[in-house]
Amino acid sequence: MRSLFRPGRGGIAPLVILGTIAAVGVVLTAPLASAQNLDAGKSPEKLFADGCAACHRSPRGLAKGRYSLTLSWFLQDHYSAGPDTAKALAAYLVSVDTPPPGAPAKSGAKSSRARPRPPKPAQGQ
Repeated sequence: MRSLFRPGRGGIAPLVILGTIAAVGVVLTAPLASAQNLDAGKSPEKLFADGCAACHRSPRGLAKGRYSLTLSWFLQDHYSAGPDTAKALAAYLVSVDTPPPGAPAKSGAKSSRARPRPPKPAQGQ
């Protein structure tokens, strides 16, 4: 049986393998650089202007009646840098959401047809 650690050329391969394993171990245990959230501290309006305005002219109607929580999850999965950014942007979109054209008005508001009209002026007396 041949020894892996014999003198000469045959002893280099095991040392190279051990050196490679040691180098990989150092790389894996080295502290990773933490990524910075470049959107931290920005207002929701600024977040929309920086990230959404390229495709959407206005934030109005983008929430489409969705709940803030589900909209936040969607934004976090697809568009935002983190959960805090997604929550702020979702709250903003819900706050400026307008109902689609032809949708019934909210229960507290009355339509223009339901407003009482002023009385007609009296004619000729």
